[in-house]
Amino acid sequence: MASSGSGPRRVTIDDVARSAGVSRQTVSRALNDKDEIGVSTKQRVLDAALALGYRPSRFARGLVRQDTISVGLVIPDLLNPFFTEVAAAALDAARAREWHVVVYDTGDRVEEERGTLEVIASQVDAVVGYLSLPEDEIDKLTRGLPVVLIDREHRTERFSSIRIEGEEGVHAAIRHLVEAGHRRIGMLDHAERSKPSIRHHWFDAAMSACGLDAGAVSRADQSVEGGEAALRELLAAHPDVTAVFTFNDIIAIGALRAARRLGREVPRDLAVIGFDGLRLGSLVEPPLTTVALDTRGLGALAVEQAARLLTRSEPLSSDELAVGAELRLRESA
Repeated sequence: MASSGSGPRRVTIDDVARSAGVSRQTVSRALNDKDEIGVSTKQRVLDAALALGYRPSRFARGLVRQDTISVGLVIPDLLNPFFTEVAAAALDAARAREWHVVVYDTGDRVEEERGTLEVIASQVDAVVGYLSLPEDEIDKLTRGLPVVLIDREHRTERFSSIRIEGEEGVHAAIRHLVEAGHRRIGMLDHAERSKPSIRHHWFDAAMSACGLDAGAVSRADQSVEGGEAALRELLAAHPDVTAVFTFNDIIAIGALRAARRLGREVPRDLAVIGFDGLRLGSLVEPPLTTVALDTRGLGALAVEQAARLLTRSEPLSSDELAVGAELRLRESA
């Protein structure tokens, strides 16, 4: 992973000039298709710019005012209230800067994400969001744009990332269940991942810390219906489970509905804890206990980091680029 002290570095016109063995002025003339330089020199500059992933800054070129800067926010599923809350916060933070945010919904599909990034590079000044493609492909598709990844660590130097630090909150959730007398605790994990999610690893570590077996796991689609189906599957395989921790609040709400339909009273017969801290969780019955993130802070931080990359300001520290989570007790556990 790139050093957090120096922050991501955007390729500059000086880098292109050094690579092509010409002056800054020659690079500028080549990129602006001026006639003052030879065809072979122009091609050498264009080849160097392409190889380095250089994208001329609209700030540096003086073509736009700061209030017309656009940020592309890439979201996997706007039907999921968590991503809607993050997007709303990002929009508010951008409005405060008089910037524009263009929101792209990829439907959590790799091909849609790839197509989005192919289009986005010519339309915005920075990219922020939840991206699942390999970094080298993101790097190629974004062609020198500043990129801020959410909930994913970066290795590419010019990228930045915002971490979700939920491990302590998950440990607190499992300790709460154990103190309430639960010994058979299951998890409903994300079904679309090719391997167990980081939240699954946090759950496993928390269970181990309490001396409990973490083998009761079912995988759920990210929907209320997915949570309902996954809880039925979990209880069919592990009927002695008395509490569940879920990948997110939407899955947890589905688990609440399934428990009710199975005749299990929550939390007496089955305790349920989600992850995210959605406002919606306070409206269901019973109100959902959750490991809560600051979704407003997450969206605002993403825009703040994009602004720092665009203006090459002092980078935020690694600690500042993290959003924590804490156990929020309600009535479902």
